[in-house]
Amino acid sequence: MTHKFNGFSNGKVHSIPIHAQFFSDVLPLVDDLAEMKVILFCYWALQQKQGNYRYLCRNDFANSDSLMQGLATIDSNSDTLLDSALARAVEQGILLLIDIELDTGQEKLYFVNTDRGRTAIEQIKAGNWHPSDEAPIEILPERPTIYKLYEENIGPLTSGIAERLKMAENDYQYEWIVDAINIAIENNVRRWKYISVILEQWQQEGRSDEANTAFKRNRSQDGRDYTTGEYADFIES
Repeated sequence: MTHKFNGFSNGKVHSIPIHAQFFSDVLPLVDDLAEMKVILFCYWALQQKQGNYRYLCRNDFANSDSLMQGLATIDSNSDTLLDSALARAVEQGILLLIDIELDTGQEKLYFVNTDRGRTAIEQIKAGNWHPSDEAPIEILPERPTIYKLYEENIGPLTSGIAERLKMAENDYQYEWIVDAINIAIENNVRRWKYISVILEQWQQEGRSDEANTAFKRNRSQDGRDYTTGEYADFIES
């Protein structure tokens, strides 16, 4: 049974730039669905890479559940289909390929055929740059919007709640909102007012872990702070 797309999420979402030439030059050239899926995956995955020259290894493709599931809808032998699609993209000049010896062994590196991608190949061949000089960056799954997090964990997404979430996006970091929602979940106080007060207090008083990237506070204690302290009456209202 074919699954139906339910629509793009509300709120701020990550957008991915695609070359205008993709529509004028690449789209008419590609007549293979698997190849198209692989090329579009490159646009998404390379945005999460860092370094002077961005590239993908075969494992970056093969370890993507969404890509491999998409290829499996074409042919159950998705691994073979992946290799075929990559070969077609290289043959047509959309992707650039170079074999190189990495710390993990012999590896095929794929670059998009841009000026920077061509320069990377030239620098590797000239011995001026080696990918192992830069730490590999893990490709992370797309993070959910705060609207989706709220609807799945707190309650219905009414128009009023959606407007408050929109305002919160402008006022607070994404990670703060996620952490505040998690505190509400762990303390079973599933109200927007509760989440909002946590965020307001963090903004006014600072967070104990603000100097660190990880959230290290004892969340259950945080919950008691917000239900038994000066905000208790407000939370229960």
